[in-house]
Amino acid sequence: MAAKGKILVLVSSGYGLPLKDDKVYAGAGYYLNELTVPVRALMQEGYEITFANPKGNTPQLDLHSAVPDFFGGSESKLQDYFKFRDSLTGLRNPTRISAVVASGLDQYDAVFVPGGHGPMIDLLDDPDAGTVMRHFHATSKPTAVLCHGPISLLSALPNSREVIAALAANDPTGAHAKAQGWIYAGYKMTIFSTAEEQQREPLEIEGKVLFYPDFALKTAGGDVSVLAPWSSYVIQDRELISGQNPFSDQALLKLLQQALDERKKPVRAA
Repeated sequence: MAAKGKILVLVSSGYGLPLKDDKVYAGAGYYLNELTVPVRALMQEGYEITFANPKGNTPQLDLHSAVPDFFGGSESKLQDYFKFRDSLTGLRNPTRISAVVASGLDQYDAVFVPGGHGPMIDLLDDPDAGTVMRHFHATSKPTAVLCHGPISLLSALPNSREVIAALAANDPTGAHAKAQGWIYAGYKMTIFSTAEEQQREPLEIEGKVLFYPDFALKTAGGDVSVLAPWSSYVIQDRELISGQNPFSDQALLKLLQQALDERKKPVRAA
C-alpha cells in the first residue's frame, strides 16, 4: 500500500547543552512522549517518517522524559512507547539534514520538531535546518514544533549564529537588531516558558540555560504567549503549529493531523 504521505522529523545531534558558568547538561536530547506520541499516530495513519539531524548520528533520549508522568501516569504506556521507540530504525540511523535537503524537500507534507533540550544545542542555528524551515514556510506546508522544538525556527535566520551568540551574551538589543527580516516575525507562537525552565533548572539540568526560549523567540520578533506551567497549550498561525510543553503533545498532534487532512482535500472548481 502506498504511503499516505511523508513527514520529516528533525532531531538534535547533540550530547551536551552548554549552560551558564561553563556547565554542560550532558543529558540533553529528545523527550520520549514528544517524539513518539505524534510519530506513532502519524505512522498509524499511513505516513512515512524520515528522521534527520545535523550529523546523521543516533540522537540521545533525555532520560528525565522516561517517566509515566508524560504518559498519563501509566507505567505500561511508558513501556509500550519505549518499545515503539526501539522499533524505529530510522531514529537510530537518521539521515543528515543536508542529505534530506539535497534529495528534495517537495516530497514532504510536513516537518515536525519535537522538544527536549536537544534543539537548544544545534537545531536553533543549523544552516540546513534553516533551509528546511524556509522551504516549509514558503510552501505553506505544516510546520509543527513542540516544547523546546520551536527554538529551531531561529535557524531560518540567515545570520542565526550571530543572533544566538548575542542572546547567549545577554545582548537582546543586538540580537533583535540582527534578527530583522525573520520569516516568522509577527507569527503567534508558543514555546517552553521561562517559568517552566526555571522549575526544571535545579531538578533536571543542574544549571542555568544561556537564555530562555520564550524570550529568544520574542526578541527575534515572534508574538509569543504561554500559559501557566505544565498547561497543555497549542497555537496555530498560518502553517506554524506550536506547543508549549510535553503535555501539549496530543493537542499539537490533533492540529497537525487537521492541517495535513486539509491539504489533502481536493480543490473544488469555482
